Amino acid sequence: MPISYKKQEIIDRIEKASDDMSNFYKQNFVNYQGKTKDTKDYYTEVIAKWLIDHFYLFNEISKITRGSSYKVDTHDGETQREISNREEERIALEMFKQNNKHIFGEIIDYQTPLKNISADDAGKIDLLAYDGQVLRILELKKPDSKETMLRCVLEGYTYLKTVDIGKLIKDFNLPSGTKVLASPLVAVGSKQEEEMNEDRPYLKNLMGKLNSKVFYYDINGNTYKFTVKV
Repeated sequence: MPISYKKQEIIDRIEKASDDMSNFYKQNFVNYQGKTKDTKDYYTEVIAKWLIDHFYLFNEISKITRGSSYKVDTHDGETQREISNREEERIALEMFKQNNKHIFGEIIDYQTPLKNISADDAGKIDLLAYDGQVLRILELKKPDSKETMLRCVLEGYTYLKTVDIGKLIKDFNLPSGTKVLASPLVAVGSKQEEEMNEDRPYLKNLMGKLNSKVFYYDINGNTYKFTVKV
């Protein structure tokens, strides 16, 4: 039987982890399923409400400026060394190779690096998409991902705060002042979609404050189809 926690136990973990907001999204409790054993609140709702109440802490996420370009020349969809065994990276590559305009615009890059030096503690942006006005950092999750929607949202937003937005825009030759947002990209029928269909007002409130719109994908044959729900 899964271990359950009281609400205050979760809050204690949140407060401790908030000392390092750049790695907050990686904490195990962000992926806890179910509800607190005393107040019967979803764990993610407790976390989301706390983050709303301490929203200023997102400004403590450390920015990393790359000396090299964010635009990697070998990201052509064909270079063999870019093909990973990780399912999400392979899906991202296939989406990029479709070379079509989607509901969020055209996918212009995949696995965009955030690190400046190898010692930097930062991941890679799964996908970058541009619609002529907005550049979106898309945090992709595979269809059977067990991660919570909260984890998806926080990971994408952390990358948004980590990247040097001005340099990112310049490196991809986009207009100065281009708006940059972060969004989850999850599968139709996924655990994340299930959560979005449940009563989770604090999660949705937090997503609104972060301008984090969810996009969904499905696959028809070899073609990925994308949708958004209002």
